[in-house]
Amino acid sequence: MKRPSSFLFKSPVGRSSGSAQATRGVADFLRNHDKMAALLPAAARLAALQKDCAATLPALFDLCSVMQFDAGQLTLSAPNAAMAAKAKQQLPKLQESLLQRGWQVNAIKIKVQVRKLTEKPRPEKRLALPPQAISALAELRNSLEDSAQNKQLKSALEALLQRHRRR
Repeated sequence: MKRPSSFLFKSPVGRSSGSAQATRGVADFLRNHDKMAALLPAAARLAALQKDCAATLPALFDLCSVMQFDAGQLTLSAPNAAMAAKAKQQLPKLQESLLQRGWQVNAIKIKVQVRKLTEKPRPEKRLALPPQAISALAELRNSLEDSAQNKQLKSALEALLQRHRRR
């Protein structure tokens, strides 16, 4: 059976080196803690299995993951029933590939594990007006008559000008 010689926590793609240093600190803490250190080989084994599964079926393992591998029984998680059905179609290919890579996989089960989806925060729109536009808006504000009808428009223009002058 394929086993990694050592287990290193790696930062996910796109993360800063600061988080990589933090994960190394976590790994060091776990290695120094007696009860947690016993879990590291199992975690390394699952991480290596996840990597081999992703190498075989990269599109599928963007959303699916290895949950458990015990006594030749591999259990995978899928985020929904549709993904589980797609994964089920690929199980013979996955099992054959894992056997070629040295994993003794006798059976594969798929469990649907619904995860809470986190919505990516939308970037705040920042419009930078050129100086000519700011001066034109200021001229417009100054040229408007002081009337009840123009009061809200003038205050909106003033707020806009204040916001863009602070930048």
